[in-house]
Amino acid sequence: MRRRELIKLIAGAAVTYPFAAPAQQRKIPVVGLLVSTSADAYASRVAFVRQGLSETGYVEGRNVAIEYRWAESRYDRLPELAADLVRRQVDVIVAITTVAALAAKAATTTIPIVFEAGGDPVANKLVSSLNRPGGNLTGVSLLNVELGAKRLELLHEVIPAAKIAGLLVNPTGPNAETLSKEVQAAADRLGIKLHLLHASAEGDFEPVFATLRKLEGGALVIGTDPLFNVGSERLAALAIRFAMPTIYQYRAFAAAGGLLSYGGSSTEPFRQVGIYTGRVLKGEKPAELPIQQSTKVELIINLKTAKTLGLNIPTPIVGRADEVIE
Repeated sequence: MRRRELIKLIAGAAVTYPFAAPAQQRKIPVVGLLVSTSADAYASRVAFVRQGLSETGYVEGRNVAIEYRWAESRYDRLPELAADLVRRQVDVIVAITTVAALAAKAATTTIPIVFEAGGDPVANKLVSSLNRPGGNLTGVSLLNVELGAKRLELLHEVIPAAKIAGLLVNPTGPNAETLSKEVQAAADRLGIKLHLLHASAEGDFEPVFATLRKLEGGALVIGTDPLFNVGSERLAALAIRFAMPTIYQYRAFAAAGGLLSYGGSSTEPFRQVGIYTGRVLKGEKPAELPIQQSTKVELIINLKTAKTLGLNIPTPIVGRADEVIE
């Protein structure tokens, strides 16, 4: 009897094993990508995330799957999108932008999260320490919010006669208050009257320029926010149309006709996010991966726009530029 039972057991294993083994082989890790903007707007950045993943041996469609979640610049959608990734039990959540990272953090304390975020991740309560983040989060911090005051100073060097300026922020963004305080402090030092202007959707952009014109503003600093990344070409076009000298953080703004851009790279931080994601998939703990700080900044000047606006960019500023568009 025992011999017959043993034979049945072995026979059963022989039948089930060929079906079970391929199922196990097909199981690949899943990365949940949570982005506060749209697929079109952040396509190039996400491509660099995939590049970083590939450098650690993970290629989408081959040995890793990616679940994409796009908030389309509606930040109120992020909590539900994050919760959906948690329900699907993805292996890692990649959160692009601070507001997406905050939504992911609120959604789970167990699934590893790798973020790309502007501003100070400690001050924004994403992590407890830069060197040892603790918890389930790590990522890359961009030096952009901290440069708001410097952007106003650069505009002042270019247009010293402008004594009234505007600062555009998205009031729903997590860095709006910090940025406003820093730029206001710089305005006070420079003797500039600063008007705080709000835009939480692309439809608000044109009224902002019209309002600043009525206030007799002579310059505009665009605050750091994913909404403005998405709308950088539209903002550049409006700056030319309203003849408003304007500065923003990324090169795309100056390339689209904005006068100046001053900020960090829009590519390398995302590659590093991909590398960190691969390392987490291999078993490293986010709590033990130091926050990577992207500190390189670039100054781009559009001399064609300066000519259109009737501005003469001082030679020392041109000499400091990383790129001059003519």
